[in-house]
Amino acid sequence: MISLTKLFFNDEYFGDSLRYNQAAHGAASGARRDSGPVVAWNCTRACNLNCRHCYAGAIPKADSNELNTREAKKFLDQLVDFRVPVLLLSGGEPLVRPDIFDLATYAVDRGLRLTLSTNGTLIDRDTAKKLKKIGISYVGISLDGVEEKHDAFRGRKGSFNAALEGIRNCLAIDQRVGLRFTISKANVDQLKEIFYLIKEEKIPRVCFYHLVYSGRGSEIAQEDLNAEETRAALDLIIEESKHLKKKGQEVEILTVDNHADGIYMYLKLLKENPERAEAVKELLKMNGGNRSGIAIGSVDWNGNVHPDQFTMHHTLGNVRERSFDEIWTDLSNPLLKGLRNRKSLLKGRCRNCNWLDLCNGNCRVRAESLTGDFWESDPACYLTDAEIRGVV
Repeated sequence: MISLTKLFFNDEYFGDSLRYNQAAHGAASGARRDSGPVVAWNCTRACNLNCRHCYAGAIPKADSNELNTREAKKFLDQLVDFRVPVLLLSGGEPLVRPDIFDLATYAVDRGLRLTLSTNGTLIDRDTAKKLKKIGISYVGISLDGVEEKHDAFRGRKGSFNAALEGIRNCLAIDQRVGLRFTISKANVDQLKEIFYLIKEEKIPRVCFYHLVYSGRGSEIAQEDLNAEETRAALDLIIEESKHLKKKGQEVEILTVDNHADGIYMYLKLLKENPERAEAVKELLKMNGGNRSGIAIGSVDWNGNVHPDQFTMHHTLGNVRERSFDEIWTDLSNPLLKGLRNRKSLLKGRCRNCNWLDLCNGNCRVRAESLTGDFWESDPACYLTDAEIRGVV
C-alpha cells in the first residue's frame, strides 16, 4: 500500500506505523523470528456475488476442505504466538462463513488486530453492531463504480445499493469503515463519482487498487489501464485528494498493488515541493516497496500458506501440517527465499530500475501471468524509460 495521504500531507494513520518504519525495512530479509507479517486469511471461498476480477475465484458454496472451527482457532493461535500485527479477514465473502463471528471474537480476545474485507452487501444494522462489539478495527467495503457500473462488475443487480447501505450502517454506529475500488478500463471513468460519494457520505478512507492478473482477474488482464491511462488516473486521484484536504475533509487515501505509484508521487513532489520530496523518498525507502513474502502473507480457506493473496497457485505449506511460523521462516522453499532477496532475480526493466530499492520489483504475479516468468518485469509499471533510469 502507498499512502498518498502520508506522502503528500504527512497525515498519520495507524497503518503508516507498519508501512513506514525502520524496523519493518530492517526485517525485509525475513531473518527476524520474533514477529510475523500482516496476514490475509481468505477464510472461505464461498461468496454471494460473482465478481469479474475475483483473485480467489470465489464460488457460491464453501469448499469442502475448508478449515473447520477447531482448526481455524488453532491457526489463529499460531498467529498470536508469532505476533502477527494485523489479520485481514477476506474470502470469498467472509460474512457468509457460519462461524465468522465466533472466530472474530476469539481472535480479538487473543489480542489480534482484526480488519474485514467484504463486499458489504450483508452488513445490515445488526451486523454492523456485531462487528463493532467484537472489536473489528476496520471494515473495507468494495465499490467498483456507482449503481449499474458496480452491479455489472459484481455480477448482481442491486449490489451497489446494498454495499452503500453497509457503509452507512457502519458509519451510523461509528464503526471505522472505508471503500475499496479496483481500477480498470471498465470503470476508470467512475473515479470522480467515487470522490463525490466520499464527500457526500463522509467516508473516511479509500483504497484504490490496481488490477492484479490473478484468479478471474487474469481473464480480464486486457482491461488494465495502459501507462498513459494509469498516469492520468493517478493525476486525478492526487488532485481530488488535494481538493478534499483543502476543504478540510479528513480522508485517508491509499493506492494498492502498484509500487510505481510511490515513485510517481515522489517525482511529482520533486517538481512541486522539493523539500517534501526528500522526506517522501526516505519514507519510501523505509517502506521497501513490494513486501509479498516478506511483511505480507496469505492463508487460504484450506490452510495453504502463500506469499500473498494473489499467489494462491504458489503454496509454501499448510497450517494443518506445520505452524504458520515454521512455514514462514523456512527458507528452504526457493520461492520464499527468492522473494526475501529478489533483486538479483529480477529481469528486464525491473532489474535495471533506478528505483528498485523503493519499489522492490512491484507485483510478481502480473509478470508471471503475462510472461510465464515470475521474475520478469511487471507489465503494469507505467514509469517511462527515462524515469526508471533516474533521469528527472
